[in-house]
Amino acid sequence: MAGYTAIADAGASLLRLLRDNMTPDPIPRPDLIGLSSPREAGDLALSLFLFNVTENGEARRTSMQDRGGVLQYPPQTLDLYFLLTPHSNADRLTRSLDEQRILGKAMQTLYDNSIVKAPYLEGALAESGETLRISHASLDSDELLKLWQFGDMAYKLSTVYRVGPVLLDSNRTKSVSRVVERQIVLEDKGGGSA
Repeated sequence: MAGYTAIADAGASLLRLLRDNMTPDPIPRPDLIGLSSPREAGDLALSLFLFNVTENGEARRTSMQDRGGVLQYPPQTLDLYFLLTPHSNADRLTRSLDEQRILGKAMQTLYDNSIVKAPYLEGALAESGETLRISHASLDSDELLKLWQFGDMAYKLSTVYRVGPVLLDSNRTKSVSRVVERQIVLEDKGGGSA
């Protein structure tokens, strides 16, 4: 479990996984893969854009966590949705093929590493020993076009991945005290035999 950095740590973990597996081929340098909206991608070859965070009811935890004399409320369980968009600075005749190669390698990497654990986990996620699951979110073309709201920028080849569950710790706690005395009273109900 992780504190408020859990969302950022999940994004950093996804970034590390892709950087370690996509360089030097098809992307020459790790710094060309980054967290950015497609509109602000600049010279990135692959942008990862966190566009939605939802609560994951299926992985929800309901039990309090014992923190040594204090019970911590269960964490909020989240799913993160990332838009992956390849970018190429190649000439117009080969740009589309370059972008398809980049996207193909990204999809292959995420498929092959659908359960993310050490050494790719970053920050508090690495300390907690939790794992992240990555799955392709199938959106039809209409849903992708609705998602693509970046002003006057034309639609680019993109795909969506769900990452989670990400556990966001609660700050709420409940004090508990040890049982130091127990009293048991036995009563005869008078139903004995003669």
